Amino acid sequence: MEAYLQHLITQSLAFTLMVVMFVAFLESLALVGLLLPGTVMMASIGALIGSGQVDFYYAWGAGILGCLLGDWISYFIGRAFKGPLHRWSFLKKNKAMLDKTEHALHQHSMATILIGRFVGPTRPLVPMVAGMLDLPPYKFALPNIIGCITWPPVYFFPGILAGVAIDIPASANSALFKWLLFAVVVLIWLAAWLSWRWWREGKRSADRLSTWLSPVRLRMACVLSWVLAFGAFYSLYQQPLMPVYRHLLWKVLAG
Repeated sequence: MEAYLQHLITQSLAFTLMVVMFVAFLESLALVGLLLPGTVMMASIGALIGSGQVDFYYAWGAGILGCLLGDWISYFIGRAFKGPLHRWSFLKKNKAMLDKTEHALHQHSMATILIGRFVGPTRPLVPMVAGMLDLPPYKFALPNIIGCITWPPVYFFPGILAGVAIDIPASANSALFKWLLFAVVVLIWLAAWLSWRWWREGKRSADRLSTWLSPVRLRMACVLSWVLAFGAFYSLYQQPLMPVYRHLLWKVLAG
């Protein structure tokens, strides 16, 4: 079945774009997105883009449509069923997350809607909660549209980098180049995540990781991660295959 699906994706542009739109839609749909490995799915589509099997701009457009559809359905679900949703046992079990989202929307509605699109646990929750709070559609629309336009390429990008790397001609340096590329992506992601925890320090409740990752350790780990990320990037940039990689990446992004 997986081989058949892969065949359809690579042979039919219309089917591929439907898959992209459907993945973005489910990832954005109220609560459903909490159960899906959306990051992995979007990165997998990005790998197909990077390997030249899917057009970047067509996939981007399909992703935007899926995001908008999922978010606005979630918004109107929240408006229509806010009473039953508040009484739903699933949301009662996750009351802390729901309360934080409601508080953030009350304080900074536009920023919460925009940033929430890029944070996994809140992505399928923020539009529904905005509807439950009767946030006017015009206040929801602008940050939602901006988020839906910018989210697909950000989540495609790790897969695009990997897909382009696959097309690099085999040579003595290709394995080292690919490992350095992987290290750069992982270190930048780790540094960004640690920076987010540092910025959110004092604004969030303690979790299990906080008992080990004390404020001093968090700062040290964050700074060290950025130093290692820049060092790995510099080493990658000095590789002889970097001009080839840049050329292949530009071909993908230029369409």
